[in-house]
Amino acid sequence: MARRLALDIETLKQEVEAGLIDTVAVSITDMQGRLVGKRIHAQYFVDEVLAHGTEGCNYLLAVDVDMNTVEGYAMSSWDTGYGDLVMRPDFATLHRMPWEPGAVGVLCDALWEDGTDIVASPRQILRRQLGRLSDAGMGAFVGTELEFILFEDTYEEAWHAGYRDLTPANLYNIDYSMLGGARVEPLLRRIRNEMYEAGMVVESAKGECNLGQHEIAFRYTDALGTCDNHVIYKTGSKVIASQEGMALTFMAKFNEREGNSCHIHLSFRGADGSMVMADAADPSGMSALGKAFVAGQLAHANELALLFAPQINSYKRYVPGSFAPTAIRWGHDNRTCAFRLVGHGAGLRLENRVPGGDVNPYLAVAGMVAAGLDGIERSLPLEPAFQGNAYSSDSSRVPATMGEALHLWESSPWITSTFGEEVQAHYANMARVELAAFGSAVTDWERFRSFERL
Repeated sequence: MARRLALDIETLKQEVEAGLIDTVAVSITDMQGRLVGKRIHAQYFVDEVLAHGTEGCNYLLAVDVDMNTVEGYAMSSWDTGYGDLVMRPDFATLHRMPWEPGAVGVLCDALWEDGTDIVASPRQILRRQLGRLSDAGMGAFVGTELEFILFEDTYEEAWHAGYRDLTPANLYNIDYSMLGGARVEPLLRRIRNEMYEAGMVVESAKGECNLGQHEIAFRYTDALGTCDNHVIYKTGSKVIASQEGMALTFMAKFNEREGNSCHIHLSFRGADGSMVMADAADPSGMSALGKAFVAGQLAHANELALLFAPQINSYKRYVPGSFAPTAIRWGHDNRTCAFRLVGHGAGLRLENRVPGGDVNPYLAVAGMVAAGLDGIERSLPLEPAFQGNAYSSDSSRVPATMGEALHLWESSPWITSTFGEEVQAHYANMARVELAAFGSAVTDWERFRSFERL
């Protein structure tokens, strides 16, 4: 998702002075990939926050999805008093927010008051891996493809209905259907155009397989820029849908039909822009470095599953024949594999098909960068490209449950050495919190199965 243009500070000051901008939304991204922060009066932002940043409770990086304070986080607890963290604006992310008149937004790095990184912050985790990549003389370019399901119901109506019997915006499979897209084009058009005004390079919109399912695609850019745009788009599109009296969800598996994916396309380039992964003379189209990059993804896919699939619901996508992968293999333009090599020359890239729409992009991309670097540093050999139906192969499988993914993450020496003990423990605790919450919940499935018949 390339940032087409940036709103610079001087223009911000001029438009605040002219009364065109009255609000600045200042945000960090939490563990779950959500924007959290404050809306600040624009003149106060210019006078005070511009130079110093602003503060927020450090529990923002240590709560569950329901914003409950939970045990087990070293950085934030009742014992440490739930102090503040600093949100330091990254002015390269300053952007317009057409869905909120008079407002602009800026994303922040999460720091302690002494200016040091909060190492468990998703944006800081990605920054560290990109720093390692830069030290190796390379940069990462990324595109994310987010799918969502759109409903005629409002978010409030969906809540009160218990998310049952909702009306999808399309009532049949509309994959690539021009008619199906036209049925909801007023909303899709508004999202596309307002993301363009926010500075993203919009490519296209298309229907998908599930009822009411759609995807809006954006052009790739540098890894950090894509992840920043990803979270802005995800939040902004929900706001726009709400304003239109509709609701959309990015949850990985809303029902028993096709889930929402978030395919991540990634390639490395040299610091001078050289195509270090490509080699037209090789039958694979890849250089030795490119092959080692892919081999690194295969080697660490299981250990990184917790970053690719961060919710219990995430694992329900992995169904044979569903276009969500189950086999950890790579192939040339093969959608049955977890990793699909596409393009050639300057367009050569690896598509990771494991993440769903609920993924935190900073964490997933950090994992892919780290895996690729490890493959390159150790010159890992690459197995032959898989041909045929990987679903029916005897390949290593994508972890089937969050419990399995937690074990692989928590027991991995490579995770410890690559991300550090604090990050490993922090996200292991996140998984344990979710597993405990789900384990104590009584579901509709249990009631239907047991109320009368047992």
